[in-house]
Amino acid sequence: MHLRLNKITTNTLQMKKYSFYLVTLLGSVLFLSGCGDQNGNASSNGALASNNAEKVYVAPGEHDEFYAFMSGGYSGNVTVYGLPSGRMFKEIPVFSQFPTNGYGYSEETKPMLETSFGFIPNDDSHHPDISQTNGELDGRWLFINGNNTPRIARIDLKTFETAEIIEVPNSAGNHSSSYITENSEYVVAGTRFSVPIPQRDMPIKDYKGNFKGALSFISIEPETGHMDIKFQLIMPGFNYDLSHPGRGKSHGWFFFTTYNTEEANSLLEVNASQNDKDFIAAVNWKKIEEYVANGGGTMVPANYTHNVYSDETHSATSTMKKEVLTVDPTKVPGAVFFMPTPKSPHGVDVNPTGDYIVGNGKLSADLTVFSFDKMIAAIDAKKYDGEAYGLPILKFEDVLAGQVKSGGLGPLHTEFDDKGNAYTTFFISSEVVKWKVGTWEVIDRKPTFYSVGHCMIPGGNSRKPFGKYLISLNKITKDRYLPTGPELEHSAQLYDISGDKMELIYDFPTHGEPHYAAAIPASILAPKSQKIYKLAENEHPFATKNVSDARVEREGNVVHVYMAMIRSHFTPDNIEGIKVGDTVYFHITNHEQDFDVPHGFMMIGANNSGLLIMPGQTKTTVWEPKQEGVWPFYCTDFCSALHQEMQGYIRVSPASSNLDLSWSLGE
Repeated sequence: MHLRLNKITTNTLQMKKYSFYLVTLLGSVLFLSGCGDQNGNASSNGALASNNAEKVYVAPGEHDEFYAFMSGGYSGNVTVYGLPSGRMFKEIPVFSQFPTNGYGYSEETKPMLETSFGFIPNDDSHHPDISQTNGELDGRWLFINGNNTPRIARIDLKTFETAEIIEVPNSAGNHSSSYITENSEYVVAGTRFSVPIPQRDMPIKDYKGNFKGALSFISIEPETGHMDIKFQLIMPGFNYDLSHPGRGKSHGWFFFTTYNTEEANSLLEVNASQNDKDFIAAVNWKKIEEYVANGGGTMVPANYTHNVYSDETHSATSTMKKEVLTVDPTKVPGAVFFMPTPKSPHGVDVNPTGDYIVGNGKLSADLTVFSFDKMIAAIDAKKYDGEAYGLPILKFEDVLAGQVKSGGLGPLHTEFDDKGNAYTTFFISSEVVKWKVGTWEVIDRKPTFYSVGHCMIPGGNSRKPFGKYLISLNKITKDRYLPTGPELEHSAQLYDISGDKMELIYDFPTHGEPHYAAAIPASILAPKSQKIYKLAENEHPFATKNVSDARVEREGNVVHVYMAMIRSHFTPDNIEGIKVGDTVYFHITNHEQDFDVPHGFMMIGANNSGLLIMPGQTKTTVWEPKQEGVWPFYCTDFCSALHQEMQGYIRVSPASSNLDLSWSLGE
């Protein structure tokens, strides 16, 4: 094995670089500290001009132009914001239990959070991506990754609810996810941490050469969106950080940044920064797809769950899968190539035409742009610069399209508008920089007043960006809000990019720690929106579709309450004959058939969350009464002028009681 990676060998050069970065960081801190004070007093240059405030104002009764879906980071969920107003419309529970509506608490949704490790009601969500057709956003589904327990979720944009979650085996730190090919053939999930494959007990010091990185290509069924792991590419044991698909001429390729090509396993901030360059892995998934179709690959044992929610039964099922198809890239010539890129790269981004791949080292002051055409030419000419674990390394100079000089400090992520411009965030110098694709000329730069991470332009990760707004997603709040308590919410900033110069027009707090976001015109979403669940089509096995079917049944110490709800009463609303020690299942069906008339349910003493039940939907919650008495339940969602009257009682008798079950309404 020949691995050609240039190294910094002189202590003098290292000291000069470290001194440069230290001065830069100190200057950044001084710059940020001048934006206001820590007593809540705004500085004069922090105020927005009134005309900018008017740009974000959405009058009562009017609607936002775009919907932005922001990852919730350690909340495990997705939040939905309107643009330009910055109003938060909804939090969509995905990987975490959510007491607001009972997700992960109700019997129907608990299976969504099952994994091979058991019930995991939390995660770390990072990168949402919207399904595409012909490279354009189609508004059918949103995909989001769970980092910690590797998972990919699909959210149905008809209902804004999580419809499916698939666990990703052989992966750890599911970070370079979830990105969609331009016809939604695949959602791709890359591992951040390489691990032993298969997992086994082995010394950590033996990491190098023994740990592997899995890149998972998960197929998307064109009509239903259902996911299935098509194949896993078993790569060298680097860290796979972020990824993006090719588009247009580069359709059929996927690009992944890697760091830690040193394969260090300790003190990575030092030991994983030794090589002068790391890699962008260019993967020809079309070639691997053909290899698999012809019988290639190895099926290996693996335990991972596949959880699917049904709109018909209003219930989820969890299935444990036992094997996955793996592919050794060295057995598929022409499938994987490495492009050297400045050390410790984070983002890798592809412009709307698919001509250019942007990949930057986090410690670099310049932006590096690679040419897809040059990459193909170098591959065709077999102009390699050695290999890494049997995979060809292309020469840096042969694939380089150009560099954006003095772009900033700490480049991270790039998005694109519809006018041939690119916008890159710089973490250390805390700014967004606009540059021209093709000429590599810096056109504009604006401070973010934060340590900025990702940026997002609606459609900026597609063939058709909507180049009106840019959002910077920021990491450290600094002094933008009152210094109340040791932690503040993170923040997003909205820039108007419709003109030649960027204008910062708004910033607003965001929930959790948003990393990336995806946005789409509301006009694409609204016509597809599902307003109600039709009661006649409710196939839930415990649905009470007719009031006359409401009842209470006992099976030993288990009691099933079949309940209906409508403005403004429950049927039944009085129940007797429940005993201490019983397990009571409330199967509750909302009989409303009007848009936006959910009902809630809470039972005193229940050791889980309440429920929020949509029109025509059935949900189930469990209650284990522990004390004798007469205990109320009620509707938690204001539904009518007589909402307060929507309540009932349950009589709980001693465990030794012989009182028969009885129930009533209006008696």
